Amino acid sequence: MRPRLRDVAQRAGVSEATVSRVVNGRPGVADRTRRAVLAALDGLGYEPPGLGPVTAKRPFVGILVPELDNPVFPAFAQAIEGQLTRHGFTSVICSATLEGTQETDHLTVLTERGAAGVVLVSGLNADTTADHAHYARVVAGGAALVLVNGPVAGLDVPCVSADDGAAAELAVRHLADLGHRRMGFACGPRRYVTTQRKVAGYCQGIERLGRGADDDLIAETVFTVEGGHLAAHHLLDLGVTGLLAGSDVMALGAVRAARERGLDVPGDVSVVGYDDMLLAPYTDPPLTTLRQPVRALGAAAANLLVAELEGTRSPQRGEYLFRPELVVRGSTGPCPTQVASA
Repeated sequence: MRPRLRDVAQRAGVSEATVSRVVNGRPGVADRTRRAVLAALDGLGYEPPGLGPVTAKRPFVGILVPELDNPVFPAFAQAIEGQLTRHGFTSVICSATLEGTQETDHLTVLTERGAAGVVLVSGLNADTTADHAHYARVVAGGAALVLVNGPVAGLDVPCVSADDGAAAELAVRHLADLGHRRMGFACGPRRYVTTQRKVAGYCQGIERLGRGADDDLIAETVFTVEGGHLAAHHLLDLGVTGLLAGSDVMALGAVRAARERGLDVPGDVSVVGYDDMLLAPYTDPPLTTLRQPVRALGAAAANLLVAELEGTRSPQRGEYLFRPELVVRGSTGPCPTQVASA
């Protein structure tokens, strides 16, 4: 059924008269209200005759994520898009993968098509070896840019990130409280700032236990189930009883590796993930993980982008850190040597 003016008004939180003024291009409507109505029109698929001139003025922004296979990135896109919609912006969501369209190409297309701004999640901004010149070109072209999980040195744009170092230290402390003394870390590629921070937090957590961190117990791999599986086999060969993974999907690979060896999780080895993806409570066993505050990060990134576009940005341009939360479920338990001695 075709949506009515009443439906548009309810979605935008305005009167039908206001919707009518926007549709007919009449004055007397605040910019933010106009954007909210236009976003509601887009969301409901309402295309009345004569909207053409108004449609051309609709502001839109880009949301760029590295992939859609890992559940955390669609969650980021949803959180950012929802907050931007409340501010009256229409969002275009793009994913940049090695096999598909690259990040630089997406940014070029978005800016050429008139995107007012872009929120970039865990892209090349997190890669310390990447060329970041294309970000400066986006800003120089007049588009606003907000980064998530990876600040770029020398680039004067807002950034929000999870406190990865604090998260890794929380995981080490949790495993230590359970009696684990030999703990390994299956991390992602070390060129990423997020991995570097997690490694630093892991090492700091080990050192606070009164021991030096053993680099042999840090297995660098890729952010996939297969990567976690391969790294876990290496770490289990070294006798770890507690294992921290750089993401939830990597943690699932670690659980699979343990079971291939006839080990029980958490009876023989404990596994901690990172992200708290939607299905983490329903895995076998339910996954203990560090909850990345995706909703808070997404809302903050969207609000910072709106502030950039409306000229109300904060004079403090540093990186905003959000602390993850340890969520204890069934994949961690007491160290088996302690259970045996008891």
